[in-house]
Amino acid sequence: MRTTIQRRLFLTTLTVLLTGMSLAVVLVWLAVGKLYLDTQRENLLAQAQLTASALQGVSLPTILAEPYSQTSNMQPGIHTRLLGEQGAVLFQLPLAADSGPVQAPLAENTASVSGADLLQRPEIQSALRGIPDTAIRPVASAGNRRVLYAAAPVFAEDGNITGIVYLATPLPPASLPVEVLLQLTGAVLLAVLMAGVAGAFLSWRMARPLEGLARVASAVAGGDLDQSVPVDSDIRELHSLSEAFNHMLASLRRSNQLKNAFIADVTHELRTPLTVINGTIETLEDGALDDLEGRAPLLASMQNETRRLIRLVNDLLVLTRADADALNLKIETIDLGELARVRCEHLSPLAEPRRVTLTVEARGQAEVRGDADRLSQMLDNLLENAIRHAPEASTVTVTIQREGNEIRCSVSDRGPGIPAQHLPFVFERFYRADPARDRHSGGAGLGLAIVRSLVLAQGGRVAADSLEGQGAAVTFWLPAVEN
Repeated sequence: MRTTIQRRLFLTTLTVLLTGMSLAVVLVWLAVGKLYLDTQRENLLAQAQLTASALQGVSLPTILAEPYSQTSNMQPGIHTRLLGEQGAVLFQLPLAADSGPVQAPLAENTASVSGADLLQRPEIQSALRGIPDTAIRPVASAGNRRVLYAAAPVFAEDGNITGIVYLATPLPPASLPVEVLLQLTGAVLLAVLMAGVAGAFLSWRMARPLEGLARVASAVAGGDLDQSVPVDSDIRELHSLSEAFNHMLASLRRSNQLKNAFIADVTHELRTPLTVINGTIETLEDGALDDLEGRAPLLASMQNETRRLIRLVNDLLVLTRADADALNLKIETIDLGELARVRCEHLSPLAEPRRVTLTVEARGQAEVRGDADRLSQMLDNLLENAIRHAPEASTVTVTIQREGNEIRCSVSDRGPGIPAQHLPFVFERFYRADPARDRHSGGAGLGLAIVRSLVLAQGGRVAADSLEGQGAAVTFWLPAVEN
């Protein structure tokens, strides 16, 4: 059977609190019981010593046949007001084991006890040695109730022990008086009530943000991304969870927007060449096919659009494989400087019509670990982008140098640069810093996105830097080969 998190938290919190309280009650019970017993020992022993001190130097009678108490005390100057109805027994020494019956304390609920039994009691033996002592024993004649005994020696003027004051008092059956038991029980019940209230409050405080989080998560699962959870919890973990959840929602919303924009851009990019191709075919069908001079430009246009479609599909395929970590890279040691020179020579025909010069500045050894084909694709994309934005009769420079454990490669031009507000987004798919640039002159907006995906796939990093009106530079770093 499923239950709510608030109910489970309440039961868990209450169980923990009650368990802790139970241990505390046991410890308190033992401590209070010990304190009470120690207090009783001290009080009874003090009474015995007080009585013994009052009898010091007094001529003691023979063994008393009646309990020694305030009412029966006939000795002058002896006052035993603390003894109460339990009374005191006074033994005159010497006390032999074969002596007759001796008066027992009233707490034993018996009239007499033999001298042999008395001498076996440790508190009597200690008093015979001159050391007051106490003992606790269950007494069968008193219903097996525990009885506390105290024995104190009576000294004569010459220092000899002439007698023993022997006191006894019954202890409560539960080790504590009834009043103390009632107080402890009341305290326990009050603590249980407070634990229940505390458990309910804590479970409500903890469950409320989690229940709100569950509601928002359910709404998000249903497709509603315009949600957020409050982050005002004073519980650090719940506060962090709420912030992380809201950050995740923001990322989902942005991803959803990018996905929609990506689909719209792909649709537009595919539709434009397809429309041109379809229009060309219709024109050819309308009779242009027989016009030898007129059909050549139409076929060339259709061929260009077809190549453009193939290039777009290939670019999308690269991005899709990079997202799925399925590029199947062939990692090997590559001289990045030499590879850059080869790619510059390859793209020189593209730069010649605008008299743009491609140069490579390789400083020191520039060997990296990477895939040659993907590195060539990265350099081609960066060089094509730089050539497209470079002014006529200017230079596009590829600078390669070692920085720590990495090789830095920067492709820079002297074009108009990238406005600062566009720099954070230049690596996004289908993003153009200049929206007015058409597809033919500005590309599909996938070149830098492909560069970033390929750099990350080979364990590197990439960044763009620009000052508006002073050109732009795209730089990537790849792990260097250690010699």
